[in-house]
Amino acid sequence: MNYRHAFHAGNFADVLKHLVLVRVLAHLAAKPKPFRAIDTHAGLGVYDLEAEEAGRTGEWHDGFGRLDAPFAPEVEALLAPYRAAVAAVRARHGATTYPGSPAIIRESLRAGDKGVFVELHPADAQTLAHRYASDTRTKVMHLDGWTALNALIPPPERRGLVLIDPPYEERGEIDRLGASLLKAARKWPTGIYLGWYPIKDVSGVDRMAAALDAGLERPALRLDLMIERPDDPARLTGTGLVVINPPWTLAAEAELFLPALAERLARNGYGAFRCEPLGREE
Repeated sequence: MNYRHAFHAGNFADVLKHLVLVRVLAHLAAKPKPFRAIDTHAGLGVYDLEAEEAGRTGEWHDGFGRLDAPFAPEVEALLAPYRAAVAAVRARHGATTYPGSPAIIRESLRAGDKGVFVELHPADAQTLAHRYASDTRTKVMHLDGWTALNALIPPPERRGLVLIDPPYEERGEIDRLGASLLKAARKWPTGIYLGWYPIKDVSGVDRMAAALDAGLERPALRLDLMIERPDDPARLTGTGLVVINPPWTLAAEAELFLPALAERLARNGYGAFRCEPLGREE
């Protein structure tokens, strides 16, 4: 599949990815030591939900657009930083915008923290560089994201996260994600890694997760959100993240927000989730 961010901004996959990203950023910001957040496939950073690309698919209506009504208080408490980040980006860029991962990261950076946004598409990288040119906490790199994953770790701070969310334009990228995560975790064992994937063929995701479970020497979580029955491997029916070295609270948090999202975002009466440990317990 071709998962260019502009066509899918604010959809159900963004909701899960950005909620988990914000939870991890909040964990890092809870301690005073600076951190670095690296986004290997950054996109444009900010998207207009009324632009042609988002309007052509309208996917945000069944994603972020379904979050208007409040959840139970314990779930709302977990969503609050995510909602705040979206509100902050809209205050900067307009009420119809939705943040990409770079904008989410930027809203979480403190004075000593760094955000590194990597984008291969030349025009997108140029737009991203112009957008964040005045923010000395951020750096934009025109580079292949898979190359950057190996080149940019470990960071000088020795503390932080790497988000890997490729467009899945080529065959085998699910397996490439798993192999790249194993390699990265060996090079920087204490880093937090978030590997995002769309779910069409569940067997491919299961294969990747099994390889990670067998090969990782660090703890990890598999977080899946299904919004349709996975009966047709040609259709996008879910999304997920592998989180290596997850914050110690994340599994319990996911057990709260995943069922709430599965119920709220379900299509045709079906919603499901998975929160499973992978790798080695510390």
